[in-house]
Amino acid sequence: MLDIFLALFVATILLLGLRRPFIWVLAYLYVDIVAPQKISLALLNNIQLSLIVFLLAVVGWLFFDNKQGTKVSSRQLLMVALLVYCGISTQSAAFPIQAADKWTWVWKSLVFAVFLPLTLRTRLRIEAAALVMVLSAGALIIDGALKTLTGGGGYGALKFFINDNTGLYEGSTLACVSIAIIPLALWLAKDGTIFPADKRTRLFAYALGFAALLIPVGTEARTGLLCAGLLAVLMMRSVKYRWLYVGMLALAAVAVQPLLPSSFSSRMGTIQNNEADQSASTRIEVWKWTLGYAAEHPFGGGFDSFRGNRLLVKTSDDNGNGNTVQTSSTVDQGRAFHSAYFEMLGEQGWPGLLMWLALQISGIVQLESVRRRLRKSKDPRDKRDSDLALALQQGHFVYLLGAAFVGIAYQPFIYMLIGLQIALVQQVRRRTDTSIAVPVRRMVVPGAGPAEAGAL
Repeated sequence: MLDIFLALFVATILLLGLRRPFIWVLAYLYVDIVAPQKISLALLNNIQLSLIVFLLAVVGWLFFDNKQGTKVSSRQLLMVALLVYCGISTQSAAFPIQAADKWTWVWKSLVFAVFLPLTLRTRLRIEAAALVMVLSAGALIIDGALKTLTGGGGYGALKFFINDNTGLYEGSTLACVSIAIIPLALWLAKDGTIFPADKRTRLFAYALGFAALLIPVGTEARTGLLCAGLLAVLMMRSVKYRWLYVGMLALAAVAVQPLLPSSFSSRMGTIQNNEADQSASTRIEVWKWTLGYAAEHPFGGGFDSFRGNRLLVKTSDDNGNGNTVQTSSTVDQGRAFHSAYFEMLGEQGWPGLLMWLALQISGIVQLESVRRRLRKSKDPRDKRDSDLALALQQGHFVYLLGAAFVGIAYQPFIYMLIGLQIALVQQVRRRTDTSIAVPVRRMVVPGAGPAEAGAL
């Protein structure tokens, strides 16, 4: 039954795209995040669903979409440069087979991020893309939260729809993304138009936010706890009653403490004493190795260059008074970077890391510029866009913190968020720059009636 339902659901979406080709863009967001072809047991898992939907999205935009006024931003050009650079480094990678395997999905992540802003010409389209991303990731989040509440969590033990450890199905990655999309979910509940901003929408958004906070508990991902703490601080910028907000946070922290599993509390305790945890100690040794590797290979070693490391990991434990009672050391090799920053440095060298950092920092700066430009406006559209800029900025800050401890430099969901950022910045500039007059015409799709520029 599950196979049949998934197949019919995907087929329905693709058929709807015949009338509104932009739906194929939304379909790709869903397919790339949820990966229904992996959940399916037979009907979908034998076809290249992601590639098929991607090609449909591109064809729909090329032949049927209104491209008047479309511009390519500097961040899109930066992603193209990073794409080319990664392609070149793959040809001379230290581990060519593994590098070629990673390249098969990295290029799609970057190409779609460059392509997505070209299709998001209207506020309705931006909202639709944000909604599909939140609901698609929300499917995984709700599934994980329910299993956490029923005692199915644990480090490396929480399973989602499928027993997989890639993409958003990897625990630490989902913990980071779950916290990052909370501001976007709240924005949709407050300013969304596809689903009216009423009590039901707000209730769902709050419930989804609660479920997202349960993911770090269920996965016992220390990264998720740090991300939740950062978001709590960032949201002080937008709350109306800050002291009440701080008090409620403190009360919630005290109230939830007795309900947390002991394994979660023990694992979170290693944040302060990383030498007592072999995973944390190994991570630090990998980072040290990466710095030395970059000194010898300033242009990086290509994808999966971490496979060449060999580490001596030392751990120690104490009795709680600072006195070491036990030490041990192990030799490890081929350990992953466990950090997007060191992932970029080890794989693409200093040039790749600088391009990647420029892509991230420029997004933060542009979103802040949008907020400052619109903050004094009384126009409801400007207030809505300003709130969206803040939500995307908060989510991006959370990602940048999570990326310090998880190798998610090329995570497709994050590049989708970057695509939303670019589209929002371009739209605000078109609307507020009086020197730019973009003529608007109706978009006509073969076999369909005319649609206004603000429609899908």
